Formats: sequence, structure tokens, C-alpha cells
Amino acid sequence: MSESGPSAAFDRVKSYLLELDLTITDENTAEELVVVEDEDRGIKHLVVDCEDPILVIEQLIMETPPGDAGEFFRRLLQINRTLVHGAFVLDSDSKRIFFRDTLQLANLDLNELEGSIDSLSMALADNANELLSFARA
Repeated sequence: MSESGPSAAFDRVKSYLLELDLTITDENTAEELVVVEDEDRGIKHLVVDCEDPILVIEQLIMETPPGDAGEFFRRLLQINRTLVHGAFVLDSDSKRIFFRDTLQLANLDLNELEGSIDSLSMALADNANELLSFARA
């Protein structure tokens, strides 16, 4: 980001998010980061972070289930195989599961960003009950 304000890429990403009817609930212009949501699509506190040269998209899904989580992790890897964009990932402490995707900022377009967000929405819609059953176990 230049001292004069946010980068053109950040402004472009924000305009795409608004065009996709996502609500910006928080914004840090200095960090070129926004938080968006659209609860109807399962998008809640989705962090969209311009980290030139990439755009990082990340949403907390759940805490890692207690106990032996081998079956849970096996199932997450199987779900990852079905995703068009992004993946379910662990944080560095292995305590939380996120959906995460990274896209190149230089040639990012509306369709690509929409595809990544739709992938998260579809993954949650298709797997919500199963993920909740692991969370309750």
C-alpha cells in the first residue's frame, strides 16, 4: 500500500465484494483487509486480505474436535478433494479448522473471486451436518 492510501488491487477487491452483495462488516485499510458476510450463503466473518501478490480468503469453520480426531481429518481431506476452489485447513496450533483460498491479485477478476466464495458456500451447504456431528462428538 502506498502512503497515499489503499492500493488499486484493494479497491478492486472491495468493489467486487460489494458487487457480489457481500456485507463488509469490518475494514482495516492500512492492512488492506476486509471482513464480509452473507449469512444466507454461510459466509460469516470471512476475512479477505490483500497480501500482494496474493489475495487470502479465510473463514473460521470450527474448533478441532477433542480426542482422537483421525476420522475427522480423514473426512476433511476427502471433502477437500471435492472442492473446486480452496480447502479446509488447520491453524498452526491444530486447534481450529478454516476454509482458505489464495488467488493472484495481478489478474484477479470478479468471476474468480465469486468462484472461490461460492466454493466455500457450497462446501458448507453440502457438509454442514457432517461437520456439526464431528463438532458435537
